[in-house]
Amino acid sequence: MKEIVISYIKEILEEQDKELKLEIKEDSNLRDLGLSSFDLASLTVKIEDEYDVDIFEDGIVLTVGEIVTILKENS
Repeated sequence: MKEIVISYIKEILEEQDKELKLEIKEDSNLRDLGLSSFDLASLTVKIEDEYDVDIFEDGIVLTVGEIVTILKENS
């Protein structure tokens, strides 16, 4: 799951012509990776469409690991 989330993040950053300056880890903060509010919305839509899960159901998600945990719990 982690690899899928990382690939989505990289894809979104590339679409916005943004350069990834940090290594993506499970404890990586989504904002620190350079994702804007629009980018976060795009990431949310990609994940929710693919996995039919509301990643913000239990509140705000701040890290890659939180997304991975939600996906694992709902798969």
